[in-house]
Amino acid sequence: MQKTCARIALCNKGDVGQGQAIRIEKHGLTLAVFNLEGEYFVTDDACTHGPGSLSEGCIEGDTVECDFHNGAFNIRTGEVVTPPCMIPLKTYPASVEGDEITIAVED
Repeated sequence: MQKTCARIALCNKGDVGQGQAIRIEKHGLTLAVFNLEGEYFVTDDACTHGPGSLSEGCIEGDTVECDFHNGAFNIRTGEVVTPPCMIPLKTYPASVEGDEITIAVED
């Protein structure tokens, strides 16, 4: 059976300030939407190490540091940058359609 993708509108570009992130809950997903110099990236909001919310973490360049145990991830790739995190962060391909930031997820 062929997989299909659903396009989910998350927010408007103006909702996410430069160098900031916001938390979005849609379609059973809890996501962090990041604005890095006008490029938008979407990851799971939950840290893979503990209960930290990455949308509330410290953003420096293309890295977000979890405010719970100070582990860090590359926002663009989801790769672990700093322990104690060991498991990469799930990322979603984001696109901008008009003023809306959207992602595609498999149905």
